[in-house]
Amino acid sequence: MLVAAAVCPCPPLLVPEVAAGAAPELDAARDASLDAVGVLAAARPDLLVVVGPGDEPSGSGEHPTVGPYPPGAHGSFRGVGVDLDVTLGHAPDGATTAGRPLPLSLAVGAWLLGRARWTGAPVEGLALLPTAAPGDCAEAGRAVAGRAERVALLVMGDGSACRTLKAPGYLDDRAVAFDARATEALGSADLDAIAALDAALAHELKVAGRAPWQLLGGAARDAGLAGRLLYEDAPYGVGYTVAAWS
Repeated sequence: MLVAAAVCPCPPLLVPEVAAGAAPELDAARDASLDAVGVLAAARPDLLVVVGPGDEPSGSGEHPTVGPYPPGAHGSFRGVGVDLDVTLGHAPDGATTAGRPLPLSLAVGAWLLGRARWTGAPVEGLALLPTAAPGDCAEAGRAVAGRAERVALLVMGDGSACRTLKAPGYLDDRAVAFDARATEALGSADLDAIAALDAALAHELKVAGRAPWQLLGGAARDAGLAGRLLYEDAPYGVGYTVAAWS
């Protein structure tokens, strides 16, 4: 059963070594994300699952998820020009961590957990394909919530990338309204509003968080969690939201 969740953005710039001189611009988002991880620790879960967007093939061609990535799975920021490696929690004694590398969204999540000095429950990772249908995301969430008696989720994902002319997706007048709806839903743990987020519009607005958010919505059904908004802004023209559910 889901007992807590943290919703955080997943830009590599959240990692100071990647952001370099621009690191202070995301201090507020970074601090809020660490506060949200603290809510997960306080819930004392039996299992923590880090969920984020990924674009790797699932193997079957149909299943919406990629993974799971086991405790101790490795990730790297070399693809964005920084010689920095991370691990997803800690591998059990004697276990091998060889396998596919973490997608970038999960690597940012692993970095957050490392920065927060996570010493709690075992940590696994799960990536969702960007094309995953809302119903499939919710079903995957219900499966994750059933993995242990007390499950927590660290949900990594950005809002639209179309908030300004210099944004990665250029300016789209629909972006502000979409992000406002998503932020309100995530900040208040409104499961129906999360389920209703338009997948096609999210794709057009380059919303990386839509599928992970809808997995969270499925996992939280019948959990009775309340949401709290910790941060919302759009630096670099990308919508970032931080929320904690408990």
